[in-house]
Amino acid sequence: MITAGIDIGSLSTEALIMQDGRILSYAIAKTGPKVKTVVKEVLDETLDMASLSSGGIDYVVATGYGRVALDIADRTVTEITCHATGAYHLFPETRLVIDIGGQDSKVIQLDSRGKVVDFVMNDKCAAGTGRFLEVMADALELGIAEIGPLSLKSRKKVPISSTCTVFAESEVISLIAEGCERRDILRGLHEAIANRIIGMASKLMWTGQVTMTGGVAKNTAIAHILRKKIPLPLNIPEEPQIVGALGAAFVAQKAVATRSMRAMMFSRT
Repeated sequence: MITAGIDIGSLSTEALIMQDGRILSYAIAKTGPKVKTVVKEVLDETLDMASLSSGGIDYVVATGYGRVALDIADRTVTEITCHATGAYHLFPETRLVIDIGGQDSKVIQLDSRGKVVDFVMNDKCAAGTGRFLEVMADALELGIAEIGPLSLKSRKKVPISSTCTVFAESEVISLIAEGCERRDILRGLHEAIANRIIGMASKLMWTGQVTMTGGVAKNTAIAHILRKKIPLPLNIPEEPQIVGALGAAFVAQKAVATRSMRAMMFSRT
């Protein structure tokens, strides 16, 4: 069976096509204001890479904040379920998932079967999210890909007292004016984000392995600090941005299998 998972996030959209548990193709693009246009583009790209037409997909599951805007999906599922499912299939010993997205952060607790049993979510502000890092990178006149490696070169931590995006930006600008090194400011920012995530995770049970998903998982400084602070193995997928779409494709696969089983049962009656 061939299924597709589409994860429409606030900053990026991912589409992934899977056949019987094997990834055939995937694509990532910035979401932007024209959600349906971007979804069509990334889905068409994955179809081209897999040498398929849209008619060749048996089932489509959409997830992410923009999932309700997608009319081509057979089903919509929360990103909590999809990130948990994707992380579990990549790393079966996963019991905690840290998903730092563009506008929110989540820590999800799983059982031994990969089912969600609890979660903590920060969706009140952009503190500690991908958007937070983008604003801080702009304030420091750096590219988003530069801030992780530069932070790891820090020789002195400069504490950042605020995790509010607006106040932290003002604090960063003041520190620059005081002559603080950008790498030291970045270390303080990354420490603040990691501490916020640890605070969220402390409300859940620490056991098994931890898997980090979302685009911020590509930030080497965040991963480095979390590995030092978390007393459990921390997994970083090869491409952490597609984990939600991967989970959606697995949910789609299960839906097709259930539908086929029901059809067989009815055919026997």
